[in-house]
Amino acid sequence: MSSPSKRREMDVMKLMMSDYIVDTPNDRLNEFSVEFHGPKESFYEGGVWKVRVELPDAYPYKSPSIGFVNKIFHPNVDELSGSVCLDVINQSWSPMFDLLNIFEVFLPQLLLYPNPSDPLNGDAASLMMKDKKQYEEKVKEYCERYAKNNGKSVAEEDDSGEDEISDGQYTSSDDEIPDSLHRPSQD
Repeated sequence: MSSPSKRREMDVMKLMMSDYIVDTPNDRLNEFSVEFHGPKESFYEGGVWKVRVELPDAYPYKSPSIGFVNKIFHPNVDELSGSVCLDVINQSWSPMFDLLNIFEVFLPQLLLYPNPSDPLNGDAASLMMKDKKQYEEKVKEYCERYAKNNGKSVAEEDDSGEDEISDGQYTSSDDEIPDSLHRPSQD
């Protein structure tokens, strides 16, 4: 087993042992997701995001690719792709850093101290610079809409949530709602 493989395994294990929920589809350690909680005393507190992590073959000598799966309103996170603009990951990565640094230091710092002068999300950066109160409201709205899931972990969250209907039941365009699930009319 090569040294980067051992390091990859060790870093993923450190994440798991630090109580992060790590989802490794097909037991592949080069692509996985981590459940990330917004930092305390921030606009993102109470939000839970699924963060996609891709480790290159040359990890830890090359930096991982990090992206938010569920939407987040932040100047340094692309709203569509979830890509993160963070110098320590994109330009000044060092093999001395590990995955735990990303989730315990780098991402919390990014959310606590956004940099609107180097944006990936121009709307968020502009709003943050022009109207801090409205920016805060929009961040909290996104947290409520996209990063809170009534106590379920992000890993447990079903992708069919987009088909949710107003009474909390789920359906798809292919299926009819059984009569037993219809509520009696209030006449």
